[in-house]
Amino acid sequence: MNILITGATGYIGSKLVERLLKEDHNLFCTLLDNEENPYGEGKVNSIVLNSSNFEELIKFFKNNKIEGIVHLAAYALAGNHQFGDVEILVDSNIKFGTVLLEVATKAKAGWFINTGTYWQNYNDAEYSPVNLYAATKQAFEDIAKFYFETCDIRFCTIRLFDTYGINDKRNKVFNVWNKISKSGEVLDMSCGDQIMDFSYIDDIVDAYVLLIHYLHDNSDKVKKGGVYYLQSSERYSLKELSHIFEEVTSTKLNINWGGRPYKNREVMNPISSNNVLQGFKHKVSIRDGIKRIVDNT
Repeated sequence: MNILITGATGYIGSKLVERLLKEDHNLFCTLLDNEENPYGEGKVNSIVLNSSNFEELIKFFKNNKIEGIVHLAAYALAGNHQFGDVEILVDSNIKFGTVLLEVATKAKAGWFINTGTYWQNYNDAEYSPVNLYAATKQAFEDIAKFYFETCDIRFCTIRLFDTYGINDKRNKVFNVWNKISKSGEVLDMSCGDQIMDFSYIDDIVDAYVLLIHYLHDNSDKVKKGGVYYLQSSERYSLKELSHIFEEVTSTKLNINWGGRPYKNREVMNPISSNNVLQGFKHKVSIRDGIKRIVDNT
């Protein structure tokens, strides 16, 4: 298949590129202005995508016979936004995707996989955004509804929970714990009663690859406009996860529980949805995932 990936230089995107190259797909990626292609042209060809080169983008899609898009690019915020974040949130999470959909439909691409977040579902609501980042993710899904209802493009969304894996440079909790388990430093954390849902990177990539094949084959296992949650059957409180980490790694974490307050609109219980991707199952347990991280550092 000829597949375009946005966010291909990010953690999840890079792992997806790695898998799809092994499957001998022809890959393309979008880059920011002045951003270098880490894969090299010829292996993964690239284009800068913005609204000023609209005709060039359509030509790029048509000339390369782009069949589908995996949209992973986003500007993410973990907490409250500042005034200076507003423009980049709107440009990155709404405008960018809308331009991409406009080009994809004009060029007759067959399918589009969007990426959402469980932060769109505060307090288990059908829609209640945790923060402005989550609101912009929902806004793009609402805009996309116009395209998939009026154009012949198969659009689906994968909503991710917390993600982790080996070689992850992001400031994720297991990476932080791995660091303090070696240094012995004290870490202030909230009271730790919030329930967490983690997906290992290999499982996440499996889900995207499965959905790619469903959409390419026009399978009835997914529906146009479908939203699929990548929720795990393993859910623990943050404090319970720290004990699991200590057991797996035979270390002691010096955590000052309650040393910092919960975030504004902290997600205490992630949404539990019946909208799951048919045929997908998490393979990597939380204990195995933690062990892989520690063994590869």
